Amino acid sequence: MMVARRIVLLMVLVAFLAWPLASSAAERPLWELGIGGGFLMMPDYRGSDKTRLYVLPFPYAIYRGGVFRVEDKRIAARIFATDRVTLDASGYGAVPVRSDDNDARSGMPDLDPTFEFGPALRIKVLDSQENKYRVTVALPVRAVFSTDFHTVRYEGFVFAPRLNFEKGDVIPGTGLYLGVSAGPMFADRGYHEYFYTVDPVYAMPSRPAYAAGGGYSGSTLTVGLGKRYKQFIFNAFVSADFLQGAVFEPSPLVKTDTSWMGGFSITWVFLQSKTMVEDKSPY
Repeated sequence: MMVARRIVLLMVLVAFLAWPLASSAAERPLWELGIGGGFLMMPDYRGSDKTRLYVLPFPYAIYRGGVFRVEDKRIAARIFATDRVTLDASGYGAVPVRSDDNDARSGMPDLDPTFEFGPALRIKVLDSQENKYRVTVALPVRAVFSTDFHTVRYEGFVFAPRLNFEKGDVIPGTGLYLGVSAGPMFADRGYHEYFYTVDPVYAMPSRPAYAAGGGYSGSTLTVGLGKRYKQFIFNAFVSADFLQGAVFEPSPLVKTDTSWMGGFSITWVFLQSKTMVEDKSPY
């Protein structure tokens, strides 16, 4: 279970903290390698009132190839790309939870780690090299699997559209990068059942039985700041999940309508290609 926790935390850390910074340069190194470390504060699950602190190292790798790319929080083989539209893949995960360490789930089965993967359509809405900003829309659909590393079980799917705003040199002359991402999330019954259903056998006066359905799963707002200084990259973020109106909000396992997550990382880029490539990607 410790290995599973580390793998999922690595996915979350890279997703939120290992961001390549926005740049107006037309040419960039073909590849970059580095290593980083960060801390992450996150709830056991969305809606949980139990928050934990995690510390983890992570690798940093950028490859700006024409089709296969390792960049912007994802490894992707681009199915197609135009000046404004890209179809590739996205992934995410959730940490395992020991129910005995979470009062709301005490006596219930533990939550195995989950892994999400699926296609993502990314659309560039606005892009200004002169003013160093861009606005994009991401439309990812991901299948969700849980695993105890003996078996893998399909739990459902999620659709999490996002409107993303990125601004380089947000305070002129500082090189400080700002990223803002917001959007709703939708999931099917299977996904919500995994986290929020209470079977009658586990019901008690303070935790009545509950069957979760599919539909609206809340909304997310994430704000991040980044700064590159010589060979080092500094990133910080805070993210809020707003669960008001979510179909599973009545679940007795939901203890808060707003779940907070945040973190900070430092990355050391120790090696990069001498070959420079023209990078037309909006991402």
